[in-house]
Amino acid sequence: MKTHDPLRSNARTLRKNMTKEERHLWYDFLKGLSVPFYRQKIIGCYVVDFYCASAGLVIELDGSQHYSEAGMAADSVRDTALLDRGLTVLRYTNLEVQRNFEGVCTDILRHLPQK
Repeated sequence: MKTHDPLRSNARTLRKNMTKEERHLWYDFLKGLSVPFYRQKIIGCYVVDFYCASAGLVIELDGSQHYSEAGMAADSVRDTALLDRGLTVLRYTNLEVQRNFEGVCTDILRHLPQK
């Protein structure tokens, strides 16, 4: 019998209810890349927006809640924990995804292994 895992349940809910910017990045860019990305991936005690294991890359899209004092402090702790696992964390604002989608995609490509 499976036990209820709140983190897994949260990740599943987040995958089903992606933000407009997450959907745009996923369906219009990440999903079509030759390297696999995962949505709402559990890493340790965190659920990250997007994860590429082969590149050791985490991509986070930040809405306004990330720019409060508490949000920035939580992100700092989270980023440190992910960096301690040897991962690279890229953060983009939702506004960047909306206004400079091509630039965001180009920056992500710079962090992926070249074939």
